[in-house]
Amino acid sequence: MTKNHRKIAGVIGTGSFGTALTMLLSKNAEVWLYGRNAELIDQVKRTREHFGVILPENVHLTSHVEEVARRCRVIFPVVPSANFRQMMRQLGPYLSPKHILIHGTKGFDVTGLPDEVPLKPEHVHTMSQVIRQESAVVRIGCLSGPNLASEILEGQPTATVIASRFLEVTEAGKRLLSSKFFQVFGTFEILGAELAGALKNTIAIGAGILAGLGLGKNIQALLITRGLNEMIYLGKAIGASPKAFLGTAGIGDLVCTATSEKSRNFTFGKRLGQGELPMHIMDTMPELAEGVRTLKIVWHLSKYYQLNMPINQMLYRVVFEGYPIDKAIEFLMRYPYYVDVDFLD
Repeated sequence: MTKNHRKIAGVIGTGSFGTALTMLLSKNAEVWLYGRNAELIDQVKRTREHFGVILPENVHLTSHVEEVARRCRVIFPVVPSANFRQMMRQLGPYLSPKHILIHGTKGFDVTGLPDEVPLKPEHVHTMSQVIRQESAVVRIGCLSGPNLASEILEGQPTATVIASRFLEVTEAGKRLLSSKFFQVFGTFEILGAELAGALKNTIAIGAGILAGLGLGKNIQALLITRGLNEMIYLGKAIGASPKAFLGTAGIGDLVCTATSEKSRNFTFGKRLGQGELPMHIMDTMPELAEGVRTLKIVWHLSKYYQLNMPINQMLYRVVFEGYPIDKAIEFLMRYPYYVDVDFLD
């Protein structure tokens, strides 16, 4: 048995980040990659190519989710937040307390509510909460940080954070993922890491809009710093410590996502700033921009908690109500910010 085959890990999701995660894991372990599209799985089995990379021999592909649960003790679910609960309901019956799940999904679950019903905190769940609700798994982690899939697939160096209440989870993630090009940090702040990973996507849309308008770095930096404040305000209201937002999973991921052309959320915003309509952008993007869905959830939560989140509120109006971008920027430039930093008080 070769060195690469001494460890086994599973990945749920064949999108760009699931594929990037598979490539990282394959440096240290045998990997079982699950995709629900049997035709796609068969095609990749034949060609061994996906998202422009050749999958190593120690990567096995399957369209049977129970096979991943049977073969792998550590599993990384990486599917869009809107599909996460459905995926867990399929995977959950095959899981037991012996499994470790470390998800890489940056968004929220909202299940079974019509659009006209105002969301409340009890309607909104993080992915770790969904895992607990839909399975017998106890040892749960969240993988977050500046992890642009395209850069990982290119072999560029980066780092990530694995957050969990269990040291065993972070240590398992480190053993499976660490390499000379990929550094793994650990934290117990799982709620903060999950919230930071989801909330930064809305700010990235705003940064993309500014880029689409041809505006410079001064206003982009202003948006990112004020956007970080809003992320922390909402995080504190939900029960998270500001600590996670000031680390790699927070400001690190925010800066990365809000400044890169390779970010789906930044790209959505840039196209919006260049005059395209939101529905057309969503229909023509190859993968989902999670921040669009998150904007709606944040809008509801900010109203519930009575928080002043002008950036997110203006972005919501621009994306969902057709509010003119120039008027939104004018509103934000005139907004009466009296204190620069107050979330550390």
